[in-house]
Amino acid sequence: MGSSHSSHKRHHHSFDAERDAKKIYSACKGAGTDEKKIIEVLSSRTSEQRQQIKQKYKALYNKEMEEALKGDLSGNFEKAVLALLDLPCEYEARELRKAMKGAGTDESLLIEILCTRNNKEIINIKQAYKHLFDRDLESDVKSDTSGSLQKILVMVLEATRDETQQVNAELAEQDASDLYKAGEGRWGTEELAFNVVLAKRSYSQLRATFQAYEKVCGKDIEESIKSETSGDLEKAYLTLVSCAKDCPGYFATLLHKSMKGAGTDEETLIRILVTRAESDLPAIKEKFQQMYKKSLAEAVRSDTSGDFRKLLLAILH
Repeated sequence: MGSSHSSHKRHHHSFDAERDAKKIYSACKGAGTDEKKIIEVLSSRTSEQRQQIKQKYKALYNKEMEEALKGDLSGNFEKAVLALLDLPCEYEARELRKAMKGAGTDESLLIEILCTRNNKEIINIKQAYKHLFDRDLESDVKSDTSGSLQKILVMVLEATRDETQQVNAELAEQDASDLYKAGEGRWGTEELAFNVVLAKRSYSQLRATFQAYEKVCGKDIEESIKSETSGDLEKAYLTLVSCAKDCPGYFATLLHKSMKGAGTDEETLIRILVTRAESDLPAIKEKFQQMYKKSLAEAVRSDTSGDFRKLLLAILH
């Protein structure tokens, strides 16, 4: 769950940053661009390896690899390639900055990123944000949100969730009854109980609490949240609950939504595939298959096209 992400992915024994940098250089050189070569190199390397390729590229050609690729690519393919050149925490930091910059805030994006990450990931995102923008993520979130949503996001940003596996049954009963008292009919005054439980307890502890809650209350926690809250707060709470219950399922649902119906939400597609590629993507693929009776690759194939499709399928491979 949550924090036991292994980087099992694609460590090619023959990784050679210099050779890869040269391949990218030759792919961008001259008249046409060799997209196939770019896809091949970037999709078969880990995020850390791609950092080394970038450093090598800069050392060899005295130019940032991003700049070279930016000049040669366009559209969703370019967005996905640039996303792969960041460490996941850097990419997420950029997404958060984009969600808050300028007029209007994209609360859904703040919720999707901040309410689904483990402590280590949140700490890395905060550091990347500081490093990239010389700004403090928590201060930006505070000044860009307000009220109940602000409170829960700030608590999540503290990154002090318990990450042990033990379940304390008494605490689960206690929390369940606190949530029941806080929720039924007295909302607004007692959010704190919800915030502390949802942002601080371990995922296994929360699963026990949700079961206890159902016993006490006769309905599941999601139903209570839906009947007692609305808008962004509801979305944040439901996201926290759904990650505690089944994080890969949460992302599978988001991916499905991003491809359902008329248009495709390519940004979401890129964000999830790129940032989860080395953590729980295998689990997300499995969950997607179970939930929608087709593979994630099939869904992506039928909903995207061109080099963008090829790159995403290579990441999913």
